Amino acid sequence: MYMHIYFSGIGGTGIGPLALIAKEAGYSVSGSDKQDSQYIAYLRKHGISDIHIGQNQEQIAAVHAKNPIDWFVYSSAIEKENAKSPELEFCRQQAIKTSKRDELLNTILEQKHLRLIAIAGTHGKTTTTAMVVWLFKQLEVPVSYSVGAKISFGGMGEYQPKSEYFVYECDEFDRNFLAFEPYISLISGVSWDHHEIFPTRESYQQAFKDFISQSKWTILWQDDADYLGLSLRADSSLSIQDPDVICHTKYDIRLPGLYNRLDAWLAIQAVHEVTNTPLEVLVELMGKFPGSQRRMEQIIPGLYTDYAHTPEKIRGAMSVALELAGDKKAVVVVYEPLTNRRQHYMLDDYKDCFAGAKKVYWVPSYLAREDPDQKVLAPSELITHLADPSIAEAAERDQALVRTIRKHLDQGDMVICMAGGGGDSLDEWIREKFSK
Repeated sequence: MYMHIYFSGIGGTGIGPLALIAKEAGYSVSGSDKQDSQYIAYLRKHGISDIHIGQNQEQIAAVHAKNPIDWFVYSSAIEKENAKSPELEFCRQQAIKTSKRDELLNTILEQKHLRLIAIAGTHGKTTTTAMVVWLFKQLEVPVSYSVGAKISFGGMGEYQPKSEYFVYECDEFDRNFLAFEPYISLISGVSWDHHEIFPTRESYQQAFKDFISQSKWTILWQDDADYLGLSLRADSSLSIQDPDVICHTKYDIRLPGLYNRLDAWLAIQAVHEVTNTPLEVLVELMGKFPGSQRRMEQIIPGLYTDYAHTPEKIRGAMSVALELAGDKKAVVVVYEPLTNRRQHYMLDDYKDCFAGAKKVYWVPSYLAREDPDQKVLAPSELITHLADPSIAEAAERDQALVRTIRKHLDQGDMVICMAGGGGDSLDEWIREKFSK
């Protein structure tokens, strides 16, 4: 059946891949975003050309007049930033079906008879999702999927007509993951986040417990099971893994960074379960995993970008960086926190998360969906919450920082830029200043 789907916030890492999937599944696709970005360019390169920058009634009305919109899918950010979004208001006036991404994805899963492999967690979701997709592709098993980062071995989102499984980076933000009933769920790591959605630690934990209860089978680490108050029973649908398996197993996962190896083990377990491929074969294939964009991605020799933006993600990125640097290079970090509102909850959790870094240059937070009543915490104030504040200094994204980074590269240091934002983030800034 022909259907025209319009995606609002199409440049987001949740909506963009779904737009690609919808296009490959046979739907007509168009969309908009408030700003241009590398993700918009990526979508256009992959055949979604009808994208408008700016989100007003005139633009969407013109699209609708040319090709009537049947379904308006919008990101959670649209509603939270502007409950009276001009596009959303237009669709309501025109009686066009509107929903968030979960309803559309569930429709695709049902229509295409796909079993869901869902990857959830506060940190490690994107890497683990990409790893599961990598293994399927290396085994030449058709798979459909959505992953929140660019990967070198496929699109951010793909639909394969012959696939039996859909691999999905299942985000807890706005309780998105509670809309699904996965065949298999992987929990890559849990620690309280998205405080504007989950006002207490207990509400966050309960959401994960609800998600697990909706899953036919779940693979998670012992630490996370303990954090969520879960226990293994004889009739349990849980597969609780001991992190020590990475150190003591006969299977040698040859990837840099303990957290990468932990994510890899979860991916291996899931693919082993659904394909019956021997573990030793999957471990060997995983050792060739090329990574994904913004996960210790090299921009130029010595300069890397990483999506780390919480203490847990930062520790994971540092573990990879220190192994890559070895004894020959010093590790230098440029850090841009993701949202001011998040900082108010996690500032006391930074502590030793940059342990091993020679120097940290801390730039102002990337602002998005902020509470106007909250004080904007400056880098100088956030730095005081480090166990050793002397390793860090406040900085700005300016030419002085460009010169500082070049100086460290000339000295042979390894520089990692850590940022979680999208358009106009430290990640895009560093690409503009150095990749040319």
